[in-house]
Amino acid sequence: MDALDLDVLYRQHSRQVLATLIRLLGEFDLAEEALQDAFAAAAQQWPDQGAPDNPLAWLIRCGQNRGIDQIRRRQTVRFHADELARTMDESDTPDLADSSLQDDQLRLIFTCCHPALAVESQLALTLREVCGLTTEQVARALLQKPTTLAQKIVRAKRKIREAGIPYEVPDDKRLPERLGAVLHVIYLMFNEGYARTEGEGLIDASLTAEAIRLAELLAVLLPNGEVFGLIALMRLQDARKAARVDEHGELVTLEDQDRTLWDKDEIRLGKAWLMRALGQSPAGGYTLQAAIAAAHADAASFEQTDWHDITGLYDLLYQRSPTPVVALNRAVAVAMLEGPQAGVALLEGLSSHKAIQNYHLFHAALADLHRRAGHGEQARVAYERALSLANQAQEKRFLQKRLSEMGRGGGQ
Repeated sequence: MDALDLDVLYRQHSRQVLATLIRLLGEFDLAEEALQDAFAAAAQQWPDQGAPDNPLAWLIRCGQNRGIDQIRRRQTVRFHADELARTMDESDTPDLADSSLQDDQLRLIFTCCHPALAVESQLALTLREVCGLTTEQVARALLQKPTTLAQKIVRAKRKIREAGIPYEVPDDKRLPERLGAVLHVIYLMFNEGYARTEGEGLIDASLTAEAIRLAELLAVLLPNGEVFGLIALMRLQDARKAARVDEHGELVTLEDQDRTLWDKDEIRLGKAWLMRALGQSPAGGYTLQAAIAAAHADAASFEQTDWHDITGLYDLLYQRSPTPVVALNRAVAVAMLEGPQAGVALLEGLSSHKAIQNYHLFHAALADLHRRAGHGEQARVAYERALSLANQAQEKRFLQKRLSEMGRGGGQ
């Protein structure tokens, strides 16, 4: 296995390996160190010896052994006596069945989303540990400063260790009360794969597929309308991925996408999940977002989109979840229904909201509506602000292209 293959394995499966190492070693930081040691060992051994038949099992066993070695070397062995005894008992035959590895990821999500932790700490820790996002990526996803997020993650890990929070999926009685945070995290995980917040490459299909898989696994544990709604939303959005970049890998907006590239089978699956969700009223936030995605899927072209229906759905969504991001999306829908100036007015009213001032998509949306309204200078200023805040390569190039068009007198 060459370095490129190992990089792909790390990107696609490192979180799965980490989740199992946390189960086997009983500690976040130790498992993270063991994960890095295991991949370093693989980088040294596999090019000469060849990759093993089951790379994940090899990495888990290697990481577990490195973790046990670390425990032995520590001066505070007494503190880790229970962990050492348990891992020594399991080291010969750890449970590495596919179903066990999947369960480990759900266990990790529920541990990170334990109610003993503050909600923001739940989200930050889960996105960092389960999804493998950097602290900077998590900060952008939650509209917070990286230093603040880093502190929350450290405190959350300490709380899990000191409070003895169990590494398990809660029983049926406690499952519903833990559901909201878990669904939020899975959707943020999907969003990072659907539109990466930094780097080259707009889409990480392995991350979106993993989010959908975890949600469908959760639907077996808890057949809940919002679980169904989230799955519907993710599948309907995922159906568009082939049209979201052109042949050069550059970003294509919803307005300009070739809808013949949308995955019709994925759309049918998404609509089927949506019907299941709508059968369990009242409709929650994810179900309403899925209904909006279905309305887009039903339109043969951007011009034929039912913006009246979509705006009404956003009105309902904002009543249930009055967040600045929902308000932003609603403003764009209103602009498509009533004209760009109506959308500009709504966005300018939103601009004082602290959480959205450094959100590049807010400024990009404002720039686009100013452009449509023929407000060249206002559009240019907003595009420049969006460009200064964007970190993803395709988004930056798209914004730069828009700015260049404005420079050539392209006000519409």
